[in-house]
Amino acid sequence: MIPGRSGDVRYPSRPEVGIGALVLYGDRVLLVRRSNPPGAGKWSIPGGHLELGEGIYAAALRELEEEAGVLGEPLGIVGVSELIERDGRGAILYHYVLVDVLVEPRTPPEEARARSDAADLAIVDLRSALSMDLTNSARALLERVASGDLRLIPLPTRSS
Repeated sequence: MIPGRSGDVRYPSRPEVGIGALVLYGDRVLLVRRSNPPGAGKWSIPGGHLELGEGIYAAALRELEEEAGVLGEPLGIVGVSELIERDGRGAILYHYVLVDVLVEPRTPPEEARARSDAADLAIVDLRSALSMDLTNSARALLERVASGDLRLIPLPTRSS
């Protein structure tokens, strides 16, 4: 649970910011199986909430280490998407703006382990990844990676 949060992000009063860490080992990608909703049980890139006062890169590196035990260096933003999920009555159950960061891993793949709220971890080739039960946002991102349409948007470093 994140300090200052009730632990339940269902039925938000405003959008939440989610940060993902895309880690590629050559033609293989690091994936985690989500323990918590939204997308519990599905495979995705490591990620979680952006904390108040935390930079996007710092959040990506924190989530990557918390969920997979992997250290790395952020290279830039590779995706911005959104998740809006409604319940049976049409009320907004979840609303996330998702920012994905490409991270160059410093930890060898054999040392990656599912940790924190990751139920499992896999490092698989892109073709195999696309046949897995992925979250919609992870599938869209990995399809772009597989097609070679991965554009890097550098994030300026803060000077303050």
